[in-house]
Amino acid sequence: MRIGIVCHPTFGGSGVLATELAAYLAQQGHSVHVISYAMPARLDELQPDLYFHEVQVQDYPLFQYQPYELALSSMMVQVVQREKLDLLHVHYAIPHAYAAYMARKILEDQGVHIPVVTTLHGTDITLVGKHPSYKPAVCFSIEHSSAVTAVSESLRRDTERIFSIRHRILVIPNFVDLNRYGRGSSDDRSKIAPDGVPIMVHVSNFRKVKRIPDVVDVFARVRSQIPVRLIMVGDGPERPRAEEDIEARGLHDDVRWMGKSTDVERILAMSDVFLLPSESESFGLAALEAMASYVPVVATNSGGIPEVIDHGHSGFLEAVGDTEAMARDVLEILTTPGLRDAMGQRARAKAEQFAMAPVGNQYIELYQKLLHEQAR
Repeated sequence: MRIGIVCHPTFGGSGVLATELAAYLAQQGHSVHVISYAMPARLDELQPDLYFHEVQVQDYPLFQYQPYELALSSMMVQVVQREKLDLLHVHYAIPHAYAAYMARKILEDQGVHIPVVTTLHGTDITLVGKHPSYKPAVCFSIEHSSAVTAVSESLRRDTERIFSIRHRILVIPNFVDLNRYGRGSSDDRSKIAPDGVPIMVHVSNFRKVKRIPDVVDVFARVRSQIPVRLIMVGDGPERPRAEEDIEARGLHDDVRWMGKSTDVERILAMSDVFLLPSESESFGLAALEAMASYVPVVATNSGGIPEVIDHGHSGFLEAVGDTEAMARDVLEILTTPGLRDAMGQRARAKAEQFAMAPVGNQYIELYQKLLHEQAR
């Protein structure tokens, strides 16, 4: 098959999943064309059968906001025509589902009929998508997709509730490349935490929904009881406030800021506990990657997280904002003999249920079904 993948190029879950899926499809011998406004962080442009097409937006003084959707729709049309694509798969509803609908109508006017799969990832539905400025267009675009998938049962239910969607939504969870994740070398670990001091880690885009102040508060509570280090991976609007908070608490020397690191696997591989105190997560891909690295997770009992983490088995789940309970969980993991390793093993076993091949093949089966239906 010849497949177009449309995604945001950012470090968020939707961009990571879309890029990993594109790589997997190319490995299976499909010709995959990734369309975005910048090179996705994890895209290997040298991989055979994997191509990147950059959307160019004209900078014109008339526009206060550049019309990216128009440029994206036009690029989709061009790539479909030039590369003779069989199918388009768009990740994150805004603005991709709407742009794909426009591209599809333009192509139909030229006698080209192409299925469009829309994958919903979370805040495109639960936060941004339900805003009155976007809701009618998002609902319309979802309803007019050839197929719609969501990354968790929780997100499927939220979508049907918020938008009253009549279109059947298929749940295909996020996946992880198990070969990329494991335990690291002691040399890496000693650079961050000498003398065997345990390491906590948080990875996100540092938006309000991630509750970065809770990360700092949990760390401070744990640090008041035992020596521990915190690694913060990512960047975003909440980082300056977090830096000020850490400085005010006198914890600066125990925190390492890694920014938008492309070396997340090595960081997770040296960590002991992953912290995810989010207000809501449609799935929790970062947590899954930590679990694949044998790292137990302490997270909130919200959204799709309980579909990934088994409370008391591969990690702990607490109420949103209950930093006292989360700190207590972290301390239990780090101070109970053998618990960190046992939970880490169980976390890896759980992550293996979300292996790349079986989940990736669900998308392939969906593509084949749509193309078969179109050919009839």
